[in-house]
Amino acid sequence: MNTKIKKSHKRVKNKISNTFTRFSLSALVVTFFFYTAPIFINFADKNFNNKEFTNNSKNILNKTLNKDKTFEENDSWIQSDEIDLLYDILEENNSEINLVRYTTSEIDALFKDVKYDLKEVRGTKLVKPIDIGLLPNEIKNIGNTKKRKEMFIKIVLPLIVKENNKIRIDRKRLFAILSKNSNTNIEKKWIEKKYKQYGVKQNDLSTLKIRMDEIPVSLAIAQAAKETGWGTSRFALKGNALFGQWTWSGEGLKPKNAEKGEDHKVMRFHSLKLSVRAYLRNLNTHSSYKTLRKARSDLRIKDQVLDSLILSKHLDKYAETGTEYVEVLQKIITQNNLKDFDDARLLPSSKDFESLI
Repeated sequence: MNTKIKKSHKRVKNKISNTFTRFSLSALVVTFFFYTAPIFINFADKNFNNKEFTNNSKNILNKTLNKDKTFEENDSWIQSDEIDLLYDILEENNSEINLVRYTTSEIDALFKDVKYDLKEVRGTKLVKPIDIGLLPNEIKNIGNTKKRKEMFIKIVLPLIVKENNKIRIDRKRLFAILSKNSNTNIEKKWIEKKYKQYGVKQNDLSTLKIRMDEIPVSLAIAQAAKETGWGTSRFALKGNALFGQWTWSGEGLKPKNAEKGEDHKVMRFHSLKLSVRAYLRNLNTHSSYKTLRKARSDLRIKDQVLDSLILSKHLDKYAETGTEYVEVLQKIITQNNLKDFDDARLLPSSKDFESLI
């Protein structure tokens, strides 16, 4: 009996040792590139910054999955297909890679090792490229509200900034292609793919330019916080669902308080970053957020920053509570000073660094 206990004890110690070894290696890599990052900040500015121009929305994804009509900015419609709008998300959702769910203490240790501090981020506007795939189960046990919020923001902030970066790069590429007198076959195929991805009719470039754009980081954090209770909801912990998007045909979690006859589910994602990507795609394509996209486009035309407090006014259809939901979002943004993160930039990861050499 004692021998079994000793062996079990040894396995646990080995597991803990291996975990911290992985974290130590990760910390060394991230720290190294943090100190070399300033070299590439100017590069990023020159190449990626572009000044161009119910829960009802929880229906968004389900309407996409059920091939409902998706209205264009000019009120014409096309038949949107799940594979077209969400092909990249669906492909990764079927990934067979098992992500590791770290504990809050392990994640906190990583953040300390790489000196990831929100106060510093607010000042430097630089975010460490840390990709946490799953929320820690223990986040719901953090009694200190301030610490729980800080843990949640630190996890989702890099994911939101990174997904916004992808859209920014695509937008820059789109405008570069449109500025040419003629385009290559590769460029034409790329635009065709984007038409489908954003639910836009062929050759409707004006709508594509409006839809292919970022969502303020502060607004995304506020909605994730509201929808998950700062990362403590069952949907967030079991399904990586940060924004409570519904599905009727996809894989998901059944709400416990669903009324009889309701067969919708909250869509499940393989990782947190896919939930973020689906959320951005949601706001950029569904007819319920047409006025948000119009307001965002107006800000672009005036060369003004994308103000989350202005754009949040157009999210009254995201929840059955309507304007009350908007007020809650605005309160979360202001009380937690989330606008400090709107112009945050992601430091290059080791992979980014290698691609530049």
